[in-house]
Amino acid sequence: MSDTIKTKRLEGTQLIIETKDGTESYDSKFLVAALLIFIARGSGTIEPEESAKMIELIEEHFHMEGAESLELLTRAMSELAENPELGQSLVDLAPTLSEQDKEDIALMSLKVIAADGRRHVGEMEKFNEAVEAIGISPDTVHRAFDRYFAETMPQS
Repeated sequence: MSDTIKTKRLEGTQLIIETKDGTESYDSKFLVAALLIFIARGSGTIEPEESAKMIELIEEHFHMEGAESLELLTRAMSELAENPELGQSLVDLAPTLSEQDKEDIALMSLKVIAADGRRHVGEMEKFNEAVEAIGISPDTVHRAFDRYFAETMPQS
């Protein structure tokens, strides 16, 4: 997929985008992959630990094989690079997500940010942009942080 978007429409849970090169459809799996990539790039580069964490999280969340997860991330990276408008268009898929989906996406994002052992301001800024773009409420973000800390903090 390349060039600019001519038309886009939501059909059920699929976003259909037409460019001069043809038509592509995108779903919530692609949206999640694109969001994780967007956030991980917030520090300037995607670290190997972040790549591994994204593959693992997508594999677990969508019950995919590792190769499928990698393929999805690779497709998202290349299509976002070829068509910068695509990222903004993917926001149209947000209404297809449940509150639980949004909480899970926020949690996965936090895990990607933490994967390399460093907290980058740029990644948190991208996290906040993504949260706002897809309409994740502050309460949902708070629940995601609670889950993240419950999973990562030693029990006392």
